[in-house]
Amino acid sequence: MAQAFVNSKIQSGKVIMFNPTCPYCTRTQELLSQLPFKQGLLEFVDITAKGDTNEIQDYLQQLTEARMVPQVFIGKEFTALVNIHERGELLTRIKQIRALQ
Repeated sequence: MAQAFVNSKIQSGKVIMFNPTCPYCTRTQELLSQLPFKQGLLEFVDITAKGDTNEIQDYLQQLTEARMVPQVFIGKEFTALVNIHERGELLTRIKQIRALQ
């Protein structure tokens, strides 16, 4: 069930952030919220609101080899968002999937 849920959210052309509440999640969410995304192409998923949080994190760990949060996918690719932002690559990556207005 967790695998199907996660797979249904990760899509080409979309940015998805799986995030229980934490300071890193808040920083990442604020960063993404400042960008001019096309309607429906940015989604924040609070995995703590689901009953299978541990299963979701287990599956995300299988996909990304990391259990940490937030988990951000640009298109179908997992990314360390703050790192690519600090290297000046964030806008380029999001433009590549045509998610910005």
